Amino acid sequence: MLNFDNENNNNFSAARKRKPQKKITPARLKNIGLYYLKRFESSVENLRTVLHRRADAYARENPDWKKEEAYQWIEEILQEFERLHYLDDTRYAEIKIRGYLNAGKPARYIETKLKAKGVSTDKISQILEEQEYNPFDMALKLAKRKKIGPYRPEEIRRESKQKDMATLIRAGFDYDVVCDVLNYEIDDDN
Repeated sequence: MLNFDNENNNNFSAARKRKPQKKITPARLKNIGLYYLKRFESSVENLRTVLHRRADAYARENPDWKKEEAYQWIEEILQEFERLHYLDDTRYAEIKIRGYLNAGKPARYIETKLKAKGVSTDKISQILEEQEYNPFDMALKLAKRKKIGPYRPEEIRRESKQKDMATLIRAGFDYDVVCDVLNYEIDDDN
């Protein structure tokens, strides 16, 4: 039987306490940014958010520390990274859009995700126009992956139509595209 007395709880609390964060300096922020970019492609706004989070966390532990100064360092670091082409919103958007399109995601979904990462609407629209994007093909790809609509067995296809429609609409496809996909007949060769 487990014993949950105060002595054990105190030991458990002490073990869970984190060690204090290292002091935030311009060099440390730059290293944090470089390490992040080494692992992930990022937009400028996304990296700004990551670095601000680190500065805010340090400021919570050290209330007398001025995080406004760190925010200025962050802006200088971001400008340097852009100048060195470590950060490029266009490159980031192109990579993400290709990935989302390969996964069968609709334009509305892609726009929402990239806007949340700080990529401009104009840039997203421009890159989407350059891609070969057919909403019907994307919806069909999603239907195939989820085995819904025309990819369901014929016996349950009719009774699952509402559910399949809801799935495709929640994914961000227009009503007309969804209807076209659900009424699509697949050749036996596919």
